Amino acid sequence: MRAVLKGYLQLARPANLPSAAADIFAGAAIAGMFSSQSTAIWWDTRLIFLVLAAVFLYAGGVVLNDVFDMEVDKVERPERPIPSGLIPLKSAAFYGGMLLLLGTVMAFLNGNTSGIVSLILAACIVLYDAWAKKNDFLGPLNMGLCRGLNLVLGMSVLDGISDWGYASLPLIYIFAITLISRGEVHGDNKNHILWAALLYLLVMVSMAALVARNTDNLLQVIPFLGLFAFLVLKPLANAYRSNTPDNIKKAVKAGVLSLIVLDAAWVSGFSVWWYGLLLLLLLPLSLLLSKLFAVT
Repeated sequence: MRAVLKGYLQLARPANLPSAAADIFAGAAIAGMFSSQSTAIWWDTRLIFLVLAAVFLYAGGVVLNDVFDMEVDKVERPERPIPSGLIPLKSAAFYGGMLLLLGTVMAFLNGNTSGIVSLILAACIVLYDAWAKKNDFLGPLNMGLCRGLNLVLGMSVLDGISDWGYASLPLIYIFAITLISRGEVHGDNKNHILWAALLYLLVMVSMAALVARNTDNLLQVIPFLGLFAFLVLKPLANAYRSNTPDNIKKAVKAGVLSLIVLDAAWVSGFSVWWYGLLLLLLLPLSLLLSKLFAVT
């Protein structure tokens, strides 16, 4: 029983889920929800609904990803819960579908705008899992769109979306991570790593420019971006020098977990710096969970 429970948890990638929650706080900050310095706002029921929505949607997406990948995983990752026989395929499919349903219900509890965004996000998740990931360009683009919509879901916290354009940065960033992951099994993806490094830099420069254009908080964002650059570029450089599957996996893992730092930069830029520090507390949680459960 304990092994089966761990299998279901493993399917949901627990280490990645705090990053989905962090997207909501980042989007809410951009929407202006944190204009007050009262920490009580972090426990607003609207935020709680959207955090749960983001977590359930993300978890449902990665579960269904493994469902659609069963035949491939039998060869490349036979130890995973579905190909190993620990979790039956039909049970995993039902589990993933219910998580997506719960995510959309949580979003609608915040409002119709959030609910509509969640439906679009759920559709993009299924599209990626079932088809788009097989395409070298559409796969990373679709995955990036999912993460961008997650930020938009946070921006909908006040039942309105002020600027969809901000979603382009997480889209670009996840596009880069997905490019790197293309060599996760066999290695030999130096060109993808170079492109990813350029896209990472584009994201950092663009975020700094957006914060500078809209607020007076650029200086308090720079330390967050510095930490982010250290966390993602060091393993990326290692993966380029020694282009092995193990180093590529480490670069992908660093990219996924560092989303929390990127979101903390958003929060710092559009509210107060110590709100960004509060959000960074999710990073140690992700790192701890990553020692217990696979990130990719």
